[in-house]
Amino acid sequence: MILGEEMGNQYVLPRPHEIMDGTPTVSLDVENYPSNYYASIVHSQRIALVSSFTFESGVTLESVPVAYSTWGTLNAQRDNVLVVCHALTGSSDVFDWWRPLMGPGKALDYSRYFIFCGNVLGSPYGSASPLSINPATGRPYGPEFPETTVRDDVQIHKLVLDAIGARSVAAVIGGSMGGMTTLEWPLCTREGYIRNIIPITTSAYQGAWGISWGETQRQAVYSDSAFKKGWYDATPKGQPQKGLGTARMIAMLTYRSHGSFEARFSRKPAPKTKKIAKPAALPTPPQSHRGSISFENEVQEKANPSVKFSAQSYLQYQADKFLNRFDANCYVHLTQKMDSHDVRGSHLSRLDSTSVCASSYPPTEDQLRYVFKNIPPQALVVSVETDVLFRPEQQVELADCLPGAKYVALSSPDGHDGFLLEFETLNKMVVQHLKERCPHMYAGMTEAAEEGGLWGGVFLYF
Repeated sequence: MILGEEMGNQYVLPRPHEIMDGTPTVSLDVENYPSNYYASIVHSQRIALVSSFTFESGVTLESVPVAYSTWGTLNAQRDNVLVVCHALTGSSDVFDWWRPLMGPGKALDYSRYFIFCGNVLGSPYGSASPLSINPATGRPYGPEFPETTVRDDVQIHKLVLDAIGARSVAAVIGGSMGGMTTLEWPLCTREGYIRNIIPITTSAYQGAWGISWGETQRQAVYSDSAFKKGWYDATPKGQPQKGLGTARMIAMLTYRSHGSFEARFSRKPAPKTKKIAKPAALPTPPQSHRGSISFENEVQEKANPSVKFSAQSYLQYQADKFLNRFDANCYVHLTQKMDSHDVRGSHLSRLDSTSVCASSYPPTEDQLRYVFKNIPPQALVVSVETDVLFRPEQQVELADCLPGAKYVALSSPDGHDGFLLEFETLNKMVVQHLKERCPHMYAGMTEAAEEGGLWGGVFLYF
């Protein structure tokens, strides 16, 4: 079946078209697909419709939407794909939350790569989620939406890439929950399909620390009477605002560090007016990915007199902004998805029972090495030295267990968010790594694109 036409050395995507070679069927660029408010604020993404998909839990859904965004074009070999995996509350619009890394000569170079980002299952931004309509009831699934895993995301995004016509993937990159997805891509696809991975501020499994932070946030949502056991009006005004806002405040504390809060706020008094964020007509570069689906229109109103300190004001502003762009059931779903993350998963359970496959908590390094034994060698593993959510030692363990991996620690005072704030340093290290691992992609690179030199602001270990 012809999937597109070759024009010179570029592979031009047909649009729209339908892939019907095998099951399930994948329809690309579905027009006029029913959308929710949150999906409508993501710019220029597309919707693929998968005719049937069975989750790892065993539940099967029909007509499953997958939101995705792409930049660039496939080359004639259809092997220049760069997959970007978004974090917990991100969307498929990488240009929104990682814009400084995108462009010719940068890490996410759409003049050389065909960049693909799929929205994860359970997100409010277009893929199947608690906001999707349950055909059996005619109303949104809400809390009845089936649980999904990171492996489900990889499998369904792979179906979309197959439909687009990709033959292999040059590299996969992602941070936080996106780093979990990055690790699963080569584990859930045939050997050799993924040629490089760059997991950032993540881990091979969600440990007790991360599970506990997630549970604390979910309990904040559950405790709000407006949550109504998940059967609230799924619009910004209908959200359980106190519960979801509090969950966001808790999360913000894990995304930054003690030092960054003290340096920025200390005991400074709260401003007399507060900012109220409103959705922008176009995305703007966020100060961190906590602003994915960015806001540029802000109005001022008189601050709450009970808010005495600027740290309180900052947390309340972040909560208010989040309430305009996210859904509570989706937040609960995605934090549970992160809790389920363990790369051993079905990869060990499919094997005969041996000492290396025996259950243990936490996973042993022998188990992790066994699971990762066919992972592409020389992965680039990135941590942030002040990260309190995914501690650097978790990345060290990951690098020790991945074949021939290279470990780098970003020097940043901003904690977990450092990987989304230290744009210049991260861009340089990713470009250098990709040039080493995919030299054919950089043949003919201009001197201007070579600028940047050595990696600044990092500690480098091998």
